[in-house]
Amino acid sequence: MTRGGLTKDRETSERRCIVTGEVQPRAGLIRFVASPEGEVVPDLAEKLPGRGFWVISDRAALDKAAGKGLFSRGAKAQVKAPPELLAMIEAGLARRVTDTLSLARKAGLAVAGFEKVKDWLANGKAKVLLQASDGSERGKGKLWTPPGGRWFGCLTASELGLSFGRDHVIHSALAPGGLTDKLIRDASRLNGLRGHDGDVSAGKE
Repeated sequence: MTRGGLTKDRETSERRCIVTGEVQPRAGLIRFVASPEGEVVPDLAEKLPGRGFWVISDRAALDKAAGKGLFSRGAKAQVKAPPELLAMIEAGLARRVTDTLSLARKAGLAVAGFEKVKDWLANGKAKVLLQASDGSERGKGKLWTPPGGRWFGCLTASELGLSFGRDHVIHSALAPGGLTDKLIRDASRLNGLRGHDGDVSAGKE
C-alpha cells in the first residue's frame, strides 16, 4: 500500500503487527492499549498511555487478533476484545476522516462538487481525490487521481456530505498540507477495513 504524502517521521517509524509478524510503517497499523479493566481499546490518535500493541488495518487480521487471543500476547497480559471492536474502529476512523476534511474545508484546503474538483485537478491544486463509495462509477470515472497524489473511496456520499454541511457529496478534493497528511493516514486505515482499493478507482491517471 502506498503512503504518499506522509511526513518523514511517520514514514520511517515502524511497528510490528502482532498478527502477521511483519514490521511496517505505523501509518498502516492501528495501535491498541489495554484498559485498567483488561479490555482492548483502539488508540486511533496514538496518544493513550500504556503499552501499545499494533495490528495492520485489515478486517481479517483484526478478526484473527480477537479470535485467537493475539491481543493478550501483544499486551503481555490477559485482555478481552469487546464484540463491537471492529465497529468501534471503523466508526472512529470514519469520524476522524470527516472531521479532518471539515477542518480542511474551513481552511480553504478542500472543495466539493464535480466542477470545482475537476478545476482543482486540472490546475494541479489537488493532492487527494475523495469520491463516495456509493456514487456513480461512470461519474467518478470522469475524474482522475492527482499525479503523485492519492485517491480514496472509503466514505459514503452522506459521510462526505457531513464535512461540507450537505446531505450528500460525491466528489471532493484536498490541497497539500498538514491536514491532508493526517487525512491520508486515517483514510488509508479506513480503506483497509472497508476493503476499498485506493489509487485505482478514478478513471485515469
